[in-house]
Amino acid sequence: MPDSAVSPSPLLAVRGLAFSRNETPVFGPLDFAVDANEALLVQGGNGAGKTTLLRVLAGLLRPDAGSMQIDGQPARHELRARFVAYLGHLPGLKADLSALQNLDFLCGLHGRREAQGTEAAMAIVGLAGYEDAPLRTLSAGQKKRLGLARLWLSPAPLWLLDEPYANLDLDGITLVNRMVQAHLRDGGAALITTHGAYAAPPVRTRLLELGAAA
Repeated sequence: MPDSAVSPSPLLAVRGLAFSRNETPVFGPLDFAVDANEALLVQGGNGAGKTTLLRVLAGLLRPDAGSMQIDGQPARHELRARFVAYLGHLPGLKADLSALQNLDFLCGLHGRREAQGTEAAMAIVGLAGYEDAPLRTLSAGQKKRLGLARLWLSPAPLWLLDEPYANLDLDGITLVNRMVQAHLRDGGAALITTHGAYAAPPVRTRLLELGAAA
């Protein structure tokens, strides 16, 4: 008999993951996996633990229990740094730097997707002409778009997107969906939190529903 084909490891695999705050459970235990070319939509009301889950997956918070593997390996810091790009509620940008300086600085820290330039990324997200604008002068929506440009430049295959549609108009929502589509088409994966107020991106999507915290 021919050898059976070996299935590739999920890009992200979580087993028994749980987190508590002040001895009050926030979520878990959770078991889920995300394959390449796939998006996982994380839904739940306020207090359900969506943001906390993404911060745990990004390595910003330590879980109380459970394990996490990235590409079949334990999710150590060095592996997260190479594989994970996190877009949170705060832009993670420097107010006194220009928009373009922010992107150049972050690319120097985290690397850059092959054949992608910072000015081209700003044009993709609709910020052409704002390259020299100090970050503090940008609107909330423009800062979100600059965060999306940073995400687009990242070589990391696993995107963690916390309410990526917030502060965006309809064109911005379409932009997020197109970016997610392109990222998955290139073999990436995404976890996307939402209250359910926006349609999911038109990609291969599964749902993880988090219950409200007690």
